Amino acid sequence: MNNIDEIRKSIDAHWERLSSGGKSGVQLMEICGTHTVAISRGGLRSLLPDGLRLISGPGCPVCVTEQSYVDAAVHLAGINDVIIATYGDMVRVPGSSASLEEVRGDGASVEVVYAAHNAVELARNRPDKQIVFLAIGFETTAPATALAIRQARDEGVTNFSALIAHKLVTPAMRVLLSQTDVRIDGFLCPGHVSVITGWREYEPIAAEFDKPCVVAGFDDEQILAGISEILRQLAAAAPAACSVYPAVSAEGNQQAKQVIKETFDVADASWRALGVIPSSGLALKDEFAEFDAALRFDLPEFEAVEPPGCRCGDVICGRCLPTDCPLFGGQCTPREPVGPCMVSSEGSCAAYYKYGTKR
Repeated sequence: MNNIDEIRKSIDAHWERLSSGGKSGVQLMEICGTHTVAISRGGLRSLLPDGLRLISGPGCPVCVTEQSYVDAAVHLAGINDVIIATYGDMVRVPGSSASLEEVRGDGASVEVVYAAHNAVELARNRPDKQIVFLAIGFETTAPATALAIRQARDEGVTNFSALIAHKLVTPAMRVLLSQTDVRIDGFLCPGHVSVITGWREYEPIAAEFDKPCVVAGFDDEQILAGISEILRQLAAAAPAACSVYPAVSAEGNQQAKQVIKETFDVADASWRALGVIPSSGLALKDEFAEFDAALRFDLPEFEAVEPPGCRCGDVICGRCLPTDCPLFGGQCTPREPVGPCMVSSEGSCAAYYKYGTKR
């Protein structure tokens, strides 16, 4: 018998205890987009008891980035002598009028980079251009952005700036738990983010809302072990924050947290579907304001408008499954996406389309 068989036995045992205690159904939310993809790819839902439901949360950085940010990036791409440097998933996200891919086809300069420091290198090699790095993501990617900005400052690379849209996970979890239309019995917490923050970051949520918050890694065994631990806590009526992922410590990566603290201030941030969440994002400190693309180019305000008929916002809030969207698999496919959840490699809709039932 392998470890997965043992874990499944423990899941069944915890589920039986929950059921005998009168619990008729459990709904768990995975915060991490990598978890969503792994769950779909591995067919893990089929291994779970009837009545145990997994729903997606706002764990895909591209998916939670508001439409207004995409429009701002497209606007910047239309400025002469500007090169947009971005992670690949952002290129195809539709804006209200166009995507970066479409404006690149019309002559705009959009370069895909694999790390923030690549954008600094691009700026160093192209002193005749203004390089704008699209800085999105959670605590996982924020340290790299911070280091890139500090590198640009230290090396005098003045033609580099960043359009900041970094977000923090736990404020969004609080908002989700305040929803009245979505029941969340526990969280499968993100592994990558938690390597930076540490699993103690979730202790206040577990204590305040009585919800298990369990960090897990990304293979089938890790995910099932995380689910088993959540069910164990629910059966014991002892919700807590913890980790089954050996790579995650209680306190996280202190050096990474320090460079974030020294480069950014905590600020309000706009999320797709969730609106403005207080203290849920990062903004450059005043000493680094010269590297803020929004200030450098005096960007106007862009309205956050969702594509007609698209339910990406409901998907990342756990209100519906991707297959509940009327556009899924018809008007919206990975080849011709309508919303970001079908674009991103970590998007729920893309995962359901690739590994699940296509409508």
